[in-house]
Amino acid sequence: MPVLPGRRASGHATDRRSRMVRSSASPALAGLRVFLTGASSGLGQAFARHYAQRGAQLGLVARRTDALSQLAAGLPGEHLVLPADVGDGAALADAARTYLARVGVPDIVIANAGVSVGTLTECAEDLPAFERVMRTNVNGIVASFQPFVDAMRERGSGRLVGIASVAGIRGLPGAGAYSASKAAAIAYLESLRVELRGSGVRVVTLAPGYIATPMTAVNPYPMPFILQADEAARRMAKLIDAGRGYAVVPWQMGVVARVLRALPNPVFDALFARAGRKPRGLPL
Repeated sequence: MPVLPGRRASGHATDRRSRMVRSSASPALAGLRVFLTGASSGLGQAFARHYAQRGAQLGLVARRTDALSQLAAGLPGEHLVLPADVGDGAALADAARTYLARVGVPDIVIANAGVSVGTLTECAEDLPAFERVMRTNVNGIVASFQPFVDAMRERGSGRLVGIASVAGIRGLPGAGAYSASKAAAIAYLESLRVELRGSGVRVVTLAPGYIATPMTAVNPYPMPFILQADEAARRMAKLIDAGRGYAVVPWQMGVVARVLRALPNPVFDALFARAGRKPRGLPL
């Protein structure tokens, strides 16, 4: 399978190369353009497989160049590999410019990149983790969308998809950084949805429950209604196609989310005070 050298990314990514990787394509969504962050593993990788199998042309963004290249080489179609950290706004803007120049204005932008780690406010060593989680999970969504909003609005169509979480519905003990980041993401995406109302650009907020990925593999507690990544991507893609403003996946976790939101604070506190907690100190 040939690998075509692309422009060298400038600024923060000068030691990396974007490149187009080609293989046989499916005709189903030929011409659809998808810019996807967090593409190298987990749900992002499942999104990449789903859209590539439907004939879309992808811009694959993640930190790990080797993992991206391996993924792209195994996908049907022609895809642009764009190594970048969504927490680095300059590097992500550079990746977006490369995509716009070589592929065009995307039809779908999926801000999927995210990190998770247990945190405790009283632990000074967790402050960098708080900062990293917020930078990736909130600022990363904004930075993923910003380069494309004007062009999509001028065209009058498109989808801006933010991956939030049911963990953003209520604050979970031991996960203050993650819950806060996902609550902020939900609020930000709602603001953007209203701002773009009537423009033809749909903002889609997806709040998944548990998905079987490397991120959840370390969780030392039960994970009800857990979905395999490929199944989660398939269900979410339907919601993206429909332009749903907000949805919880799977629907059972939507019921759980509504119940959690309705619980009085004393009841919620009593129920979750002894809940299992994600390990601290995980690599980010």
